[in-house]
Amino acid sequence: ALISLSFGGAVGLMFLMLGCALPQYNQYWPLFVLFFYILSPIPYCIARRLVDDTDATSNACKELAIFLTTGIVVSAFGLPIVFARAELIYWGACALVLTGNTVIFATILGFFLVFGSNDDFSWQQW
Repeated sequence: ALISLSFGGAVGLMFLMLGCALPQYNQYWPLFVLFFYILSPIPYCIARRLVDDTDATSNACKELAIFLTTGIVVSAFGLPIVFARAELIYWGACALVLTGNTVIFATILGFFLVFGSNDDFSWQQW
């Protein structure tokens, strides 16, 4: 599972770099989505540490974390579109960055599904 997740991350970053470094695009503005990749798991990780999962009903802290994560992910998809509309990058580069976003966020989701399902979740597991 870890090998497939790392492969997915590498493919997603490859699409991002292709959107930046191909000679016909040659603009590095799309690299700002890297901040969103770093920020996206933080709210859920904080909420997971603060919330006791013995309660069967949902709670406000976890729902707020999912809401913030959703806002970060939507912003990561919106930023390249805004750059393309402002003509800072080409639409082909925007398509490559959006493809990379899809792969990276699917990899992050896969990480939490694979390694976050058991009760004694710790970073030393992998």
